[in-house]
Amino acid sequence: MTSTPHSFQVDLRGLVDLLSHHLYSSPRVYVRELLQNAVDAVTARHALDPEAAVHIRLSASGGRVTIEDSGIGLTADEAHSLLATIGRSSKRGGEHGLEATRREFLGQFGIGLLACFVVARRIRVVTRSARDPQAAPVEWLASDDGSYTVRELPHEARPEAGTTVILEARPGAAEWTVPAKVEQLARDYGSLLPYEITFDDGEGGEPRPVTDRPAVWERPFPTPAARRAALAGHCAALFGFTPLDSIDLDLPVAGVRGVAYVLPDPTSPAHRAGHRVHLKGMLLTDRADNLLPDWAFFVRAVIDTDTLRPTASRENLYDDETLAAVRDALGARVRGWLAELAASDPERLAAFLSVHHLGVKSMARHDPELLGLMLPWLPFETSAGSMNLQEFAAAHPDIHFTRTVEEFRQIAPIAAAHGLGVINAGYTYDADLLALLPSVRPDLKVTELDAGAVTERLDPVPTTDELRLAPFLATARTRLEAQGCDVVLRAFQPVSVPALYLDDRQARQERDRSAALESADSLWTGILGALRGSAPRARLVLNHNNPLIRRISALQDEALTGTAVESLYGQALLMSQRPLRPADSSLLNRAFLGLLEWATHANPQTDARDADPRGTDPRDIDPRDAQEDQK
Repeated sequence: MTSTPHSFQVDLRGLVDLLSHHLYSSPRVYVRELLQNAVDAVTARHALDPEAAVHIRLSASGGRVTIEDSGIGLTADEAHSLLATIGRSSKRGGEHGLEATRREFLGQFGIGLLACFVVARRIRVVTRSARDPQAAPVEWLASDDGSYTVRELPHEARPEAGTTVILEARPGAAEWTVPAKVEQLARDYGSLLPYEITFDDGEGGEPRPVTDRPAVWERPFPTPAARRAALAGHCAALFGFTPLDSIDLDLPVAGVRGVAYVLPDPTSPAHRAGHRVHLKGMLLTDRADNLLPDWAFFVRAVIDTDTLRPTASRENLYDDETLAAVRDALGARVRGWLAELAASDPERLAAFLSVHHLGVKSMARHDPELLGLMLPWLPFETSAGSMNLQEFAAAHPDIHFTRTVEEFRQIAPIAAAHGLGVINAGYTYDADLLALLPSVRPDLKVTELDAGAVTERLDPVPTTDELRLAPFLATARTRLEAQGCDVVLRAFQPVSVPALYLDDRQARQERDRSAALESADSLWTGILGALRGSAPRARLVLNHNNPLIRRISALQDEALTGTAVESLYGQALLMSQRPLRPADSSLLNRAFLGLLEWATHANPQTDARDADPRGTDPRDIDPRDAQEDQK
């Protein structure tokens, strides 16, 4: 039993619904399809007759859109075969093959003219073939119900070779055929097309040019400054912002030409950039998000390409090996621009990083090349002021960092006074980048700041003074034992800081373990108890240079001394801006009330000392305090 082959039948209304709702993002693409067919027809005519005149004229009025070209034209058989068959294109394959087609023509998928039914209820095509001068002109007339007719016309109906396409708007689509709208779409899609295209609004004026070639990045300018100004104006008109700088994206081998504009305002690295891509002069998309590497989030690019493949909707780039290679090459261009700034124009680099440092830091964590290129120049907050790592490392080969902003702000003035290099890694991404710094600069040592490192840098107190103050230190340590805090005495600058609260990650972990141990059941008590470590505890560093500390250390009343020490602990804790534990809040409350009680409770000892506003017996005052008071 034999089977009879049959052809697929296509429902045109269903096809239009598919195109308008699923393939194309907007009906506006019909103008692109008209321009594309006209340009490809002229390209084919030039291949046949390089001396042939070229003209493409677009017009709109009265709900109609017309485009006329001096292209290759069609015979009656070609009109039957090509205009009404989905997927068949006169520009596909042929004797030169598909790759040659991609190089020469814009259209590849054979759906261009029928796609115009997204806005048209009827399409009329009048065409005459340049390949067969003896062939009569042909009229192809199609409706959106799926029917069409083809008939030959008298020779005088179209004396010259070429094609005229007339669209009549369908109900509800008239807005897309308004002259101003059609002209705006034609300029948007066709400004870089290789042939001159004009637009006529039907009001009797001269046709206006649509194309604007050569592209601004390919035009000659008298000076580099003039070129930069022209590119800045182009960016403002195209993207709506004045760029910080522009980067040429010229890849002759890959058939890519264009420019990238550096954003003047910060943007999130997670934001997918919308780049503008032209294919052989025709706008393909203004939302290409796969053109540049993700780390190049700080630029918006506009390019024209001869080699990259479009998707079937012609509204994005097909992500293949060619695009991957071009993406890497364009990323190398952007890196080259950054390297050039770093080598020859640090002021422009600083201006760039002042805007985009956060985004660059984010991407540098995952991009080794970008990390090596930019890490030495990224700004950080340091104990020596805001500066890049290259400047900071020149003075501090041993780099310490704090994980919180509060810890840095407390320690920064003291570290600066004692030559300790500290970086604030409390901001987003900074700790991660500092951890990667030795991979870029093996000669540098980067460690998290701990209480021991700070204490070692502070000046020790003379042994005689420390022995004399041993009872005071013992009282202070006893009062703060419950807080898990040790007390040490040092001399440091600035004198205005009476006490410094220091801890590190290990000390915090030990406190958290102890807190968990207090509230745990018997099972967890055993487990947490077994995890008890020998990590150093937090430290309250008292400043022997501070007059208040000297006066407190000279107090004879042990209870008052303990209350004063608790007050110093609370003040230092508040200055560090760390979160307060319940025990810390209770201590602050107790110390505050204790001082009020001492200040307001009259007793003979207090009355005897009223003459001395410091509340201490003059005999108990260290002579150096008296000198300090006189100052």
